[in-house]
Amino acid sequence: MHLPSRPREWRLTTAEILYRLPDHPGLLQTFIWQDYDLAPQFPELRRFLAFWRRELDGPLHSVRVAAADSLARGRWRHAGHLLTLQ
Repeated sequence: MHLPSRPREWRLTTAEILYRLPDHPGLLQTFIWQDYDLAPQFPELRRFLAFWRRELDGPLHSVRVAAADSLARGRWRHAGHLLTLQ
C-alpha cells in the first residue's frame, strides 16, 4: 500500500547562512534569507543557494532552515503584561 506524501505547503521560510569570507577564510559571516517557500523540498531556497555557489565568492559553511506553520489567517491575542526596560 502506497501512502501519499504530506501535501506541499507554502511556508514563511528563514535560512541562516554561514559563509567564509573570501579574503579571510578563517572567519565566518552570517546572512539571513527569508521568503515564502514550499515545504519540505524548499525549491526557492535551493535556487538561491545554487545562485550563491555559482555567482558569489564566499563559500558556504552551513545553512540552518526554519519554516513557520502553513499560511493561515493571523491570530490576535492581547498581551498580559507590558514591560519597559531602560
